[in-house]
Amino acid sequence: RSQGFTGRYYRLASSLIEHRWKALGVSLVIVVVAFFLKAQLKDQFFPYDLSHLAYVDIWLPEDASVQATDAAARKADEVIRDVEAEFAQQHSHGGKGGKDKQVLTALTTFIGAGGPRFWFSVTPELGQPNYAQILVEIADEHDTEAFLRFLQPRLTQAMPGVRVSARRLESGPPVGIPVQLRLSGDDMPTLRAQAEGLKNLLRARPDTDRVQDNWGAEIFRARLAIEPDKAALAGVTNLDVARSSAAGLNGFQVTSLRDGRLDVPVFARLRMEERAGLEDIKNLYVTSADGERKVPLGQISRISWGLETEKVVRRNHFRTITVSCFTAPGVLSSEVITAIAPELEAFKAQLPPGYRLEIGGEYEEQTKGFGEMGMVMAVSILSIYLALLFQFRNAVKPLIVFAAVPYGMAGAFGTLYLMGAPFGFMAYLGIVSLMGVIVSHIIVLFDFIEERRAAGDDLREAILDAGIMRLRPVMITVAATVLALVPLAMHGGPLWEPLCYAQIGGLTVATFVTLLMVPVLYSIAAFDLKIVD
Repeated sequence: RSQGFTGRYYRLASSLIEHRWKALGVSLVIVVVAFFLKAQLKDQFFPYDLSHLAYVDIWLPEDASVQATDAAARKADEVIRDVEAEFAQQHSHGGKGGKDKQVLTALTTFIGAGGPRFWFSVTPELGQPNYAQILVEIADEHDTEAFLRFLQPRLTQAMPGVRVSARRLESGPPVGIPVQLRLSGDDMPTLRAQAEGLKNLLRARPDTDRVQDNWGAEIFRARLAIEPDKAALAGVTNLDVARSSAAGLNGFQVTSLRDGRLDVPVFARLRMEERAGLEDIKNLYVTSADGERKVPLGQISRISWGLETEKVVRRNHFRTITVSCFTAPGVLSSEVITAIAPELEAFKAQLPPGYRLEIGGEYEEQTKGFGEMGMVMAVSILSIYLALLFQFRNAVKPLIVFAAVPYGMAGAFGTLYLMGAPFGFMAYLGIVSLMGVIVSHIIVLFDFIEERRAAGDDLREAILDAGIMRLRPVMITVAATVLALVPLAMHGGPLWEPLCYAQIGGLTVATFVTLLMVPVLYSIAAFDLKIVD
């Protein structure tokens, strides 16, 4: 007790117990400061992990053909290969010899639909003629983020009128585009008008990129409306009109020719100059099913045209248009949502009756995920309290155990703040596991105190002896864990960094809490409050 590290610990712990209320006050100030720093942390649901794979989504206007989509995909493929050479040149050592650096391993293109499910969080798009996807395989997983950041502005510049997004693979539950604002209602023109207001709100910010909606642009469409009275007088039906117009414009297979093993279909349809304009369809003759009556289509119908919504998305049976955007490099979606929160409240206030605005994307998933984890944590804490209640046969001692937990959390928050790491699911997970380590250390310390008390030792000496006896095993355990987490924090990638930082800072602080502050808390409960024997 009088020499070496053990002696210094004994004297320090004795001094803290002697001035226990001052020590408690100083420690609470530190905890309050740490929780204040937690409020300054950026929120992030799930960080991206290192990966060799990425993908590029290509969306053309809703009325685009597969041939146009194929041409756009080929253009994107060409841009990606050109950017690869430029990226390799700029990121080679010394700026020389960049041609020898391999950036891409493979490019795989899917036209008209998404490819097979290659990653758990990427849902393949169903068949759509205006959609293409390029799967990008990168040689070095550490180049993925930098390459996509380098690629995106060049794709946007090279492909005007095409919605193209270079995207990384999500590590957690699928979120999609990080910032999403869902607007629900009945009237489509009203929804589109309100959605444009949301788009302008997002476009006005410098930290947003590629603002879009999931309905797409309106397309030009011509409609043929049959006048039933005139058609009945002419002796033709809607089916006759459909057959005649389809045969004249798209063609009607009349026979087929055999060329070796191949059957070549033969179609009959109007000449190109006879179907070049919308007005030409009025001159098309409609033949009745029995072939006895013919009437010009223009005499029994009228043609109307205009812009129409091609794609309508519903959510919970309501028409819902989702306005979304990506964030600028280095900006988290939570920062964008926090910045526009007052404007969103003002936007909700001016919505017509029957329309509602909801925040989706990463914000929604984070709120839902943290709520579920908070419920699990509350149940776990209650279960631990009941277990300690039966073990100690005392209702206060478990509370002293839990009183030490905020100190470990303060260490975790402080470390996250110093390292500039966001607070998200992985950091949350690190703090939850940290609580288990703190509780286990304190339980062993309390158990030793009970043993010394049963042997007849003075309470103050029993508290100090418990700290001395647990000093070496606690420090060795924590040091081994912290040292093992350092390489993972340095080289494990962005997915593991928040968890490692929370564990390293929390365990380091928890060590001093277990050995110094727990004796102080126990002494206050026993000597001053007299609620512990």
